Amino acid sequence: MEFTTAQNVIFDAKPKKFIVWLFVVSSTIMFGGFTSYYIVFAASKGKGHGLVLPDMFMYSSLVLVTSSITLFLASRALKNGEISRQRLFLWATLVLGLVFGYMQFSAWSALYQSGAALVNNNAAISMIYIVSGFHLLHIFAGLCFILNSLIGISGEKAIYKQEIASIFWHFIDILWIYLYVFLLLNS
Repeated sequence: MEFTTAQNVIFDAKPKKFIVWLFVVSSTIMFGGFTSYYIVFAASKGKGHGLVLPDMFMYSSLVLVTSSITLFLASRALKNGEISRQRLFLWATLVLGLVFGYMQFSAWSALYQSGAALVNNNAAISMIYIVSGFHLLHIFAGLCFILNSLIGISGEKAIYKQEIASIFWHFIDILWIYLYVFLLLNS
């Protein structure tokens, strides 16, 4: 019986990527359920949330789009073998993700100060907190993927880590744009 060392083990990223794609699909279904509930509730009550969304949601959307650009630039730098540039863009993406999180808390504060609390007699208002809160949890997971990309950048695993972070981060970026536009259109 022959024992293999860690260097002899072949790294296969396909099953791991499949799991990430499965999570993306299941998250899409979950958020689709949230927005479907919102539509059904709004139709039965004849009203949406009735709020003007805080400007901070719009600004945070711009920050998140910018973070996707920096992550794209990190991927390009890795493909060109520019590891220091990749690290710089990964750090920029990480910081922008944290800024997005801070801005979400600021938006919730503005909502609360306008009288729109999480627990109230209008479920549509509560859904603003719920969908943005669940999205923020996804941002946290995305930040973990980005941190994982920053750790030990070299070889085939570096490409894998970058691809996983990119798949997930771009997904949550697109998801937020969808949620923000949905909430704007259903006020």
